[in-house]
Amino acid sequence: MNSYYSNLIEGQGTHPAYIDRALRHDFSATPDIAQRQRIALAHIDAEKELEAQATDETMTLSASFLLRAHASLYGRLSADDRRTTDGNVVEPGLLRQQDVAVGRHQPPTWCSLPKFLERADTIYARRVALDARIYTVAAVHHRMTWVHPFGDGNGRACRLQTHCALLPLSGGLWSVSRGLARQRARYYELLSNADMPRQGDLDGRGDLSERMLRAWCRFFIELCGDQARFMGDMLDLRLLRERIAALVLIRSQSTAHSDYRREAILPLHHVLAAGPVSRADFTQMSGLAERTARKLMSRLLADGLLVADNPKGEVGIGFPLDSLSILFPNLYPEAATTPPPG
Repeated sequence: MNSYYSNLIEGQGTHPAYIDRALRHDFSATPDIAQRQRIALAHIDAEKELEAQATDETMTLSASFLLRAHASLYGRLSADDRRTTDGNVVEPGLLRQQDVAVGRHQPPTWCSLPKFLERADTIYARRVALDARIYTVAAVHHRMTWVHPFGDGNGRACRLQTHCALLPLSGGLWSVSRGLARQRARYYELLSNADMPRQGDLDGRGDLSERMLRAWCRFFIELCGDQARFMGDMLDLRLLRERIAALVLIRSQSTAHSDYRREAILPLHHVLAAGPVSRADFTQMSGLAERTARKLMSRLLADGLLVADNPKGEVGIGFPLDSLSILFPNLYPEAATTPPPG
């Protein structure tokens, strides 16, 4: 989800079906789609690597972690996939070596970047109380995008850093990138507003507007709350049981899913709530005759609603793409649509 929405923000959205294919190393014959698949896959792998390294909350807010995020993402891409529209090849984790303009924003000159990043570490890369964590993360997100450390990939790298910095609060159960993508215009507007110079003596003490930074932080905090509430509803076990029941009943009425039976509802909900179980236990929970239960279980495994590490191992819950529009409505609205040819 983070990969899908972060790339969507950049105007390089990839249909979830293509991301799903990329995870199975099935790439499109269409060069543009295949490139977006590779970028999505690189984001997913980089995020896994960075999450494993995000063991210290002060470290995730540091400039060095941002450089690590950029290197982890772009280091997984070929030179061609790192090439910008003006023909330059972006080097992973390397600070830009030239001055740039981003719309109306003029980031700091390239030779001053180390000093700006050092100053950001002095202010933000330190331990704070839990209730201060979220607005500190918001401020870091703006300050790092304002500095614009890299020739390209600043937004993606900053969102990877932000995701990891929020892990103590989110547990990885909700996505700030989903919220930012759903309010993309407002996201860019408030980031841009926070680039403004100070408006008078009552607007903070630095060069930039404190009032506009507060407006950005307020938006960010409200957005995080919205995403936490959304995923709270999505992961409510009672509501999930209802959605599992709806999925099974819909498929049981389809000739394409003739092996589905309503007896699958209870064991599917159990493995979702309690974790993997043995195949014998799954069969017993269904209440079906052994042969019928095994046929049902084979169908659920083939469709991805059950997953197993080996042919005889325990079975656990799976979330195949074609089930998400029912199990997690609005998680990926595009997942319910037919992907473009490719």
